Amino acid sequence: MRWASVLRVVGLLLMLFSTTMLPPALVALIHGDAGLEAFLIAFGALLLLGFLLWWPVRRVYQELRTRDGFLIVVLFWVVLGLSGALPLVFSPAPQVSWTDAAFESVSGLTTTGATVLTGIEHLPESIRYYRQQLQWLGGMGIIVLAVAILPMLGVGGMQLYRAETPGPVKDTKLTPRIAETAKTLWYIYLILTVSCALAYWGAGMGVLDAIGHSFATVAIGGFSTYDASMAHFDSPLISMICALFMLVAGINFAMHFLAWRSRSLAHYFKEPEVRWFLSILFGGGVIVTATLWTTGYHDDGWESLHQAIFHTVSIGTTAGFTADAYQDWPLYLPVLLTLMAFIGGCAMSTGGGIKVVRFMLLIKQGYREVVRLVHPRAVVPIKVGGRPVPDPVIDAVWGFFAVYVALFTLMMLLLMALGLDQVTAFSAVAATITNLGPGQGAVAAHYADIGDAAKWVLMFAMFLGRLEVFTLLVLFTPAFWRR
Repeated sequence: MRWASVLRVVGLLLMLFSTTMLPPALVALIHGDAGLEAFLIAFGALLLLGFLLWWPVRRVYQELRTRDGFLIVVLFWVVLGLSGALPLVFSPAPQVSWTDAAFESVSGLTTTGATVLTGIEHLPESIRYYRQQLQWLGGMGIIVLAVAILPMLGVGGMQLYRAETPGPVKDTKLTPRIAETAKTLWYIYLILTVSCALAYWGAGMGVLDAIGHSFATVAIGGFSTYDASMAHFDSPLISMICALFMLVAGINFAMHFLAWRSRSLAHYFKEPEVRWFLSILFGGGVIVTATLWTTGYHDDGWESLHQAIFHTVSIGTTAGFTADAYQDWPLYLPVLLTLMAFIGGCAMSTGGGIKVVRFMLLIKQGYREVVRLVHPRAVVPIKVGGRPVPDPVIDAVWGFFAVYVALFTLMMLLLMALGLDQVTAFSAVAATITNLGPGQGAVAAHYADIGDAAKWVLMFAMFLGRLEVFTLLVLFTPAFWRR
């Protein structure tokens, strides 16, 4: 392990992250709220810590290896998640413990959207803005942003990109140079964010609300500047704008790049993963709408349709915005929506879950095994887009799924051992490992009432989901540390 290079990069990244404390400090200055001092202290502390890590090894120039990249990504996400709690600790409002501040920061940065705060609309404007900004930074991954900048500082980025990019297509590059790839992703991300903010503003949101909710929407995060989330606005137009941009953000960003470059939407419909993604959401929406309508849960049929579309997209993409108490919906609907969150968004999107492409390959592999029972000697290739998928890829997907289920089960049992009931434990782990946010039972409204130990377990689940399990888990294997 090239520790000098690792420390140099982490130091640079921390100094870069410290600058993200300045926009909320500016908001505090404009609004004259009590958060200004907290953000300035956090800025100085992170800048100093990053400088102290970087200065002793500033002249070390070594090409990063794959193992170094994995370690840097995990170290930085953990350090960033914990240091992002500093403004919440130092600010006079909200008055939260270190554990709660870390939970809120990690939840925001991993775009989980689970919160321990109540009375959010009464918090200082700078804190309300900061929570939304955390999600925006975590949406595409601040490492990808750093990959575009670090080459200018003499640090290679491909290893970081492969460790950070969500989904099983880590070697796919949109442009020949990795820095250009990262810049392209961020340009697309920025354009979507600005477009979403303008749409919200045009639909009646205030400026800060429009910006904050666009951050969380495009990041598929789910944080809101109000306790009631989207229900606060009581506007079907705003809900549908939110659903549209969540849908777009849940699609592979490579498809957005191809559509922009070719000036055509044909690529979306040619890509099997996108077709599966849209089909799953459409099918789920039909079931939810029909169930709400036939049970008469809402008096108005149009209200049933609006709520069904919004929550199917919001939960299915793992955003977690709510416009109704969907946890209280009739029959199987809360469980159905939670199961849809396990599938999540497309690979290389800001969505969570196991990713649609993995779900698609699992289904195809299951079907192949059924065919082999009938025709034991048949050669049945698994194809995606007309191209055979290599068996090592299928094996990797099955390995991912097995580890995912095993870790989910262990964390659920651990929460139950800590005193949580079965429904709360199941939904809390499901909501955090998929980066969904809202759960059921005791965590339906917020996570403030569960114990500190349970919160740290759930923070680990958030990191697992954000880093797609293996990026984090590989650090716990002896082979990773062996020379």
